[in-house]
Amino acid sequence: MAENIRVRIAPSPTGKLHIGTARTALFNYLFAKRFGGTFVVRIEDTDKERDSADFTKDILDGLKWLGLQWDEGPEVGGPFEPYFQQERLPTYEKFADQLIEQKLAYRCFCTKEELEAERQAQKAKGQPPKYSGRCRHLSAQEIDQFQREGRNFAIRFVVEPQSVSYDDLIKGKLEFDASLFGDFVIVRSNGTPLFVFTNVIDDHLMGISHVLRGEDHVTNTAKQLLIAQALNILSPQFGHFPLIFNADHSKMSKRKDPVSVTEDFRNIGYLPEAMVNFMALLGWSSGTDKEVYTMHELIGEFQIERVGRSPSIFDPEKLLWMNGYYIRHAAVGDIAERLRSFIVDEKLLTGINKDPDYYLQVVASVQDRLKTLAEIEPLINFFYIKPDYDAKLLIAKKSDKDKTVLALKTAQTVLDGLKIFSLDETEIALRHAAKEAGLKDGELLWAVRVSLTGKDASPGAFEVLEILGKTESLARLASASKKLASSS
Repeated sequence: MAENIRVRIAPSPTGKLHIGTARTALFNYLFAKRFGGTFVVRIEDTDKERDSADFTKDILDGLKWLGLQWDEGPEVGGPFEPYFQQERLPTYEKFADQLIEQKLAYRCFCTKEELEAERQAQKAKGQPPKYSGRCRHLSAQEIDQFQREGRNFAIRFVVEPQSVSYDDLIKGKLEFDASLFGDFVIVRSNGTPLFVFTNVIDDHLMGISHVLRGEDHVTNTAKQLLIAQALNILSPQFGHFPLIFNADHSKMSKRKDPVSVTEDFRNIGYLPEAMVNFMALLGWSSGTDKEVYTMHELIGEFQIERVGRSPSIFDPEKLLWMNGYYIRHAAVGDIAERLRSFIVDEKLLTGINKDPDYYLQVVASVQDRLKTLAEIEPLINFFYIKPDYDAKLLIAKKSDKDKTVLALKTAQTVLDGLKIFSLDETEIALRHAAKEAGLKDGELLWAVRVSLTGKDASPGAFEVLEILGKTESLARLASASKKLASSS
C-alpha cells in the first residue's frame, strides 16, 4: 500500500446526496482512515444548467450527518484550494490549450444537428455511435471561416486506435478498445470542461493516490488514462465498486426508489449509525457472519480486497431492522433527545418541556417498538392526551360487554386501594383480582390497557399504569366505564 493515501469523492451537485454516492464516500473514508490517509471532498460544479447550491448543501450536510467528515474540501479548506471546480476553470483551460498545441486535442465546430445526423447515419448502418473525427483535420482557412460565422466550438481529445488496460483494485485487469471511443469531448461548446477531463487534472494536482468509485465509471477511467498519458501525468490507482440494485435486481431509480440520504432516510427517522452499518455491507464483507459494526470497527476491518464484484442488493427490510436494532440499543437519553426533532404536536411538546423526567419514562416504554424515529408521535400521544376510541375496542376477543364492565369495575376498585402504585404491585393486584372475579387475565388487562391508551397495540398495562400514575389512571378507567355503559 502507498505510504501517502489520499482519496477523494467528487460529487456533482445536480441532485441530492444519493445512496450510491454516500456508499462510495463511506468506502473512501474507511479506506483512508484504515491507513491513516486523507479523505478529500471536491465539488464537480461545472454543469451550469443543472448545478445547484441547495444540492451542494444537501450533499455536504448528508456526509456530515453520516459522520464522514472530510479532511480537505469545502468549509474546511486545505493545501489544494479551491475545491469547487467552477473556481478552477483557468487551470483546466491551461491544460486544454496544452493539448491543442501538441495536437492531442482540437476544436470541433460541428453543430448539434450535424452530430445528430451523423449518429443517425451510423445507426442506420448498424455501427456503434462515435464521432467521425471530421473536425480533426480542419485547415486554418476552414477554422477561420467557422469562427467568422460565429460558431461555438467544443474541444475534443484525439483518440488513436489502441488498447487501454489497467489493473482495477476490485475488478481485476480491464481492457478496452479505444477505437470505439471516438474523439471524445473534454470541453463543452459553452466553455465548461467535462469531468472526464477535470478529474485527471485535479487528481494530479491534489496528489490523489487512489480513485475509488462506482462501476459505471470503468469506461471513463480508460479515457482518463489516455488523457493522463497525453499530459504526461502519473495516474492514481483505480478501483470500481459494484452497482447497487433493488431487491428485484432492477437498477435504483431517482424517480421511483428511495435514494436520497437526507430526504428518504434522515428526514424520516433513520439513524446515521444504522445507515453507515447498512451501507458498509453493500458490497463489502468482513468474511464473517457479523452484521453489526461501529464506525470504529469498520475502520479497523475495512479492506478493499474484500469488496465484491457482483452488484449489491438494497434490502429496505434489512435496513429497517438494523435501524430498529440501533434504536433499541441506544441510551434512552440519547434517543429521547433525537426524537425531539420528530415531535411537532404542540400538546406533546408542551408536556415534554414541562416534565423531562416523565418524557424519559415515556420514551423508555416505547423504545423497543420504534423502527424509525418518525414513528414516535402516535406511540406516545396517549401519555399526554386523553385517548379517544370506540367503546367496542374495550372488549377483548372472545369476551363480551358484561364481562368488560365487570373487568373495569374490578380494576378501579383494586387499583384505588393500592398504596404503592408500581409496576410490580399493580400486576400482582390485577391478576389476583381477575381470578377472584372469575375473569381471564386477558379480559381484564385488555380492558385496562385500552382504557389507558385507546389503542389495540401499546406498551403493557402495568407499564402504562406506572407511568401515568394512580390519579390519571383511575380517571381514564372511570371514563372508559361511562363510555362502555352508554354504548349500544
